Amino acid sequence: MSFTYDDVGATRRSGFCPPGFHPLHVRTRIGEGHDVFEKASEAVLTWEMHRALGVGMDTTADRAAPDVDVTVTLAGVIKAPCRVVWTVEEHRRAGWAYGTLSGHPECGEESFVVDRTGDGTVWLTVSAFSRAAKWYSRAGGPATRGLQHAYARRCGAVLRRLCGGEDAG
Repeated sequence: MSFTYDDVGATRRSGFCPPGFHPLHVRTRIGEGHDVFEKASEAVLTWEMHRALGVGMDTTADRAAPDVDVTVTLAGVIKAPCRVVWTVEEHRRAGWAYGTLSGHPECGEESFVVDRTGDGTVWLTVSAFSRAAKWYSRAGGPATRGLQHAYARRCGAVLRRLCGGEDAG
């Protein structure tokens, strides 16, 4: 299967959104310190955060890596095939992005990156650009985008809970 959009890997470029796509950028404070950064990084890189959200993650590997195929299942009904397009594992930054494949209800790319700033604060940033690919995504219009933003905020809340912070509520 091939990607359903042209700008593969573009979520690496902060703030980039191709023409005709909707941007998403949600940054959530996870906690502080090296241990929180390590826990958060592992939870993101090993799909633990996504599984804790309650979404199905059928993957071809135990850890995010370029060219790993991922099928995200929402509500046990919607299947969203993706492929990891890039990963990063650095001293203060870790994460990955996946791009949509044929059959996904959206078209575009989404990244999940944990970073630790100079003051020790740990953040999760979910960035994406997308547009509807299926009739039901188009029919949802702004509500679909609202759900995407809610999902990104929920990622941060769940990751904070996994790292011993506030409850995901």
